[in-house]
Amino acid sequence: MLHNSDMPNTINDKLISWASDVEEGTIRQAEKTARLPIVDGHVALMPDAHVGIGATVGSVIPTSGAIIPAAVGVDIGCGMIAVETDLTADQLRDDLDRFQPMVAKAVPAGLGKWHAQATRAAEDWFAANLPPRDLGELGKRALDQFGTLGSGNHFFEVCLDERDVTWIVLHSGSRGVGNKLATQHIERARTLAKQLELGLEDRDLAYFTQDQPEFDAYLADLLWAQAYALGNREQMMDAALRAFFLYTGTGCERRRINCHHNFTALETHEGRELWITRKGAIRADVTDHGVIPGSMGTRSYIVRGKGSEASYKSCSHGAGRRLSRSAARKRFTVEDMAAQMANTKSWQRESAADLIDEIPAAYKDVDQVMADQADLVEVEHALHQILNYKGTDSGRGRRRR
Repeated sequence: MLHNSDMPNTINDKLISWASDVEEGTIRQAEKTARLPIVDGHVALMPDAHVGIGATVGSVIPTSGAIIPAAVGVDIGCGMIAVETDLTADQLRDDLDRFQPMVAKAVPAGLGKWHAQATRAAEDWFAANLPPRDLGELGKRALDQFGTLGSGNHFFEVCLDERDVTWIVLHSGSRGVGNKLATQHIERARTLAKQLELGLEDRDLAYFTQDQPEFDAYLADLLWAQAYALGNREQMMDAALRAFFLYTGTGCERRRINCHHNFTALETHEGRELWITRKGAIRADVTDHGVIPGSMGTRSYIVRGKGSEASYKSCSHGAGRRLSRSAARKRFTVEDMAAQMANTKSWQRESAADLIDEIPAAYKDVDQVMADQADLVEVEHALHQILNYKGTDSGRGRRRR
């Protein structure tokens, strides 16, 4: 394991790291990406960096005239949305149990079918944001899933900050349509790389260049899926706020932050126009605000960027995993979960079996992550959750409080 005492740490002229807690395998993986001929500049590793599929999660990759589909990943546009309300802790009811079924109805979670038919909000969004091509049955699925949370590490939370001000926080992305589109293009990129004999160190580093029709096809789907993810979070937040203010009997929205952390954007850095792929990273220019969630039972942060050019104006997207989900399930038990969550009320023991892959020990220390990126972002507020609602693969909501 590498321990960097000075931030950032220059691994070599093509790789810079902000991580004080990073595995050797993560560095080796990032070096493969940095050696690609399409990379223009250095790859920036965020303090939450860990091994991913192809490219490293928690990395910022600058490319010239090319994009790596697997670096964006299969949850195109995944990200966070947070709303600061005008409610304080003393205006909330002591017991939020009765709110959980309300949010489960307003923000459906898990896999499967949620709506007998598409919602009016979904139809309105699609009318204003037509897909770049006929998606067939996939388009119908996207319409039905618009406004739904999904499963895995996607979640909805009610939080309080250090002032006891209430926030609503939500994590989700482009749902099944983003996954399917990404998978199709990743496979095309692999096939093309083999045909062109690119000699990649990892087939998931296969890329499209701007002179190829495959690039244009991917970019069109990518930008639409990113917009879908952004709109999906907006719709869920609107529905959740209506339910929450109905429950509390009062309240209104003060401000809203909606940010991607798996995406690509064409940006100008040091006079060069580059595709900046943030795989598990958020944009952190001086005008950008972001949401950085911690692990289960720890704090999350509302931040403002400092515009660091060395990081391509980016920062971490969360605490970052130490262990994969499968490794966490093999290593830890329900009793381990109970011991690690003993000092918090933000979970329920009966949900422990479903949540073992989210055990705090599977994640890095979010406070160390924040300390490592003090030159990238300024912390505005620290949040702790008082209710958390997640989706399971069975389609049932799971919660902890």
